[in-house]
Amino acid sequence: NSLGATKHSCNQQESVEMSIYVVRHAKAGERRSWTGDDIERPLSKAGWEQSHVLAKRLAKHEPSVLLSSPYVRCVQTLEPLADLVGLDVTVEPRICEYEPFEPVLELLAEVPDHAVLCSHGDIIPATIAALERRGMEITSSADWRKASVWVIKRSKRGNISKAKAWPPPQRGSKKH
Repeated sequence: NSLGATKHSCNQQESVEMSIYVVRHAKAGERRSWTGDDIERPLSKAGWEQSHVLAKRLAKHEPSVLLSSPYVRCVQTLEPLADLVGLDVTVEPRICEYEPFEPVLELLAEVPDHAVLCSHGDIIPATIAALERRGMEITSSADWRKASVWVIKRSKRGNISKAKAWPPPQRGSKKH
């Protein structure tokens, strides 16, 4: 009967999940040895290496938009990916260091599928914990290291169901 087919297709649509990628910025120079404004602290040589490996890995997932904290190290983390996929890095103040997580939850509901966001080591754990409190399942070990990526699964209706962490690229790694 046609009613059963309609019900099946609705359930099937809900079960199709798309990914959002939340990246912790790659390695930057030491905060304590940086004399300028911390917002301007750039990636280190190792951080640039990580960002290039991340770019190759994330490009395979066809990013739709690249959003970054205004901090230079976050923008720089996404620049190699921007070059590979032909997108601009857009500064998004809601994922800035020292900001509350609630606006990040709103952002995750707004961004298109396959969005890539680059943020910080305070915002990402707070956001993942808030999502977990709201019922999201974490399907891997947590990884908060620099250049780690959280892959968040969201249904077509906007329900966030699960997330897993990709470890950061290993030094000298070309394929991560």
